[in-house]
Amino acid sequence: MAQLSLRGIRKRFKALEVLHGIDLEISHGELIVFVGPSGCGKSTLLRLIAGLDPISDGDFLLNGRRMNDVAPSRRGIAMVFQSYALYPHMDVYENMAFGARLMGLTKAEVEARIADAARMLRLEPLMQRKPRELSGGQRQRVAIGRALVRKPELLLLDEPLSNLDAALRSDVRLEIAKLHRDIGGTTIYVTHDQVEAMTLADRIVVMNQGRIEQFGTPRELYETPANTFVATFIGSPRMALLPVTRDGSQLGLAGSGAVDAGMQIAGDERELTLGVRPDGLILRPANAATGLAAKVVYTEYLGDNAYVYARLSEGTLVSIRCSPDTRPAPEEDVRIDLVPGKAHVFNRTSGERLPA
Repeated sequence: MAQLSLRGIRKRFKALEVLHGIDLEISHGELIVFVGPSGCGKSTLLRLIAGLDPISDGDFLLNGRRMNDVAPSRRGIAMVFQSYALYPHMDVYENMAFGARLMGLTKAEVEARIADAARMLRLEPLMQRKPRELSGGQRQRVAIGRALVRKPELLLLDEPLSNLDAALRSDVRLEIAKLHRDIGGTTIYVTHDQVEAMTLADRIVVMNQGRIEQFGTPRELYETPANTFVATFIGSPRMALLPVTRDGSQLGLAGSGAVDAGMQIAGDERELTLGVRPDGLILRPANAATGLAAKVVYTEYLGDNAYVYARLSEGTLVSIRCSPDTRPAPEEDVRIDLVPGKAHVFNRTSGERLPA
């Protein structure tokens, strides 16, 4: 089993502090995804857990044992890097066997572990091939298999799909999800791709500038984002943020009209930020009695649905999820209304979510 506690973790490179007091509890068997923009500190945090970089302040506990000063090889952790890092002169079998032999395992145990990993990752037909004879997806599976042969308590994956094309990313992502279920261990996966985070994770850590913005399930992050950063980072197309003025339940947008929030909003601030996702908006004709005035920019047809992009009179571009038969003309005047109960409201100054 692998249960992690990160308590006040800080990381400094000379005078530059890049992680600012990370507190995190991860339970055994979870698949946790660290997500955030480039430079937010997610890979740095992963390297601290692996022991590849020293922790400046704070404590990292694995199954209740403080690991700060424990060598990487003694932590029971395996890591898969963004680059495959396979030995080019070795075939698949030897690449997977190399680390296991260094652990001092018997030949029979090494062979058994490789056979199990090869079966789970569907590598059996490839065992005699060199890395140059493999596709990108196959190389990535070999890199994962090499980590699994060690039977780690904790598996760390640092952007393992970033070198793959879109089709392979989808295929290998499914394999990683199935692999996590099969091995039943704890996995931490780092990515900047919020789609990967939403589809893989039991819980997601959203990071920004060396801090955790929110930690929760994909549904929690999508439906109740803690602040405007999480709201715009999670979800595609991204949430639009509109500066509005409150008058009761009416939210007015300068130059575009007003909409009914359809809910009670906490606090007494008048100047707020309204967050709207594509599935929280309704496209209405220009002569509709309600809604915000807008002009169509373009329409994305995606087969099972369509996204209409429209610019409000005050300048903000919003996207509206519509039926695939919806084909408004560019520059057509329309009105944009809210789906009742789908609005997100934030403090204009702090960006924090206001409870409904």
